[in-house]
Amino acid sequence: MHFEIVRLDEVDGTAVDSIVVDAASVDGIVQQAAATGQRLWIRPSEAPVP
Repeated sequence: MHFEIVRLDEVDGTAVDSIVVDAASVDGIVQQAAATGQRLWIRPSEAPVP
């Protein structure tokens, strides 16, 4: 399964950038975002991982 992870602007919550990753990569990205205080939006994706 693949997920799209969107990094959100800290001020207004708009999307800054996004990446599609496999399920195994999600935990590491979430841990890194939590450590740095980044806001993320994660949703399932049909797009293939590049």
